[in-house]
Amino acid sequence: MTQAPTILAVDDSPIMRKLLQETLEDRYNVVVADNAVDALSTIYHQDISLLLLDVTMPGVDGLELCRTVRSLPQFESLPIIMLTARDGAFDKVQGRLAGATEYLTKPFDKDKLLATVDNFIHTAKK
Repeated sequence: MTQAPTILAVDDSPIMRKLLQETLEDRYNVVVADNAVDALSTIYHQDISLLLLDVTMPGVDGLELCRTVRSLPQFESLPIIMLTARDGAFDKVQGRLAGATEYLTKPFDKDKLLATVDNFIHTAKK
């Protein structure tokens, strides 16, 4: 049996991290981090198939973390989904400019999140 792909969910909210784990853990190995420093450490030390990022976090926000990850050659094709309460058109443009592959808003629809994650995981494998 092949190991399930690993998803790193980065969010400063313990409730949101738990919700993301519960939504995705049937299909994926879900690792969580509550800040950008821990997230970067995890990316370097584990084989991450997809990154779920909250935009609004203390310290380094999700957009900055996204730009940092994109600037590293080994992660330039890593699917990054921004998952945030900020749903304005300008926010979405900022997410894309930072290098996000997709931009979803909270509260998220579980089926849409799963479909989006499945799509990127399967596309990345090809």
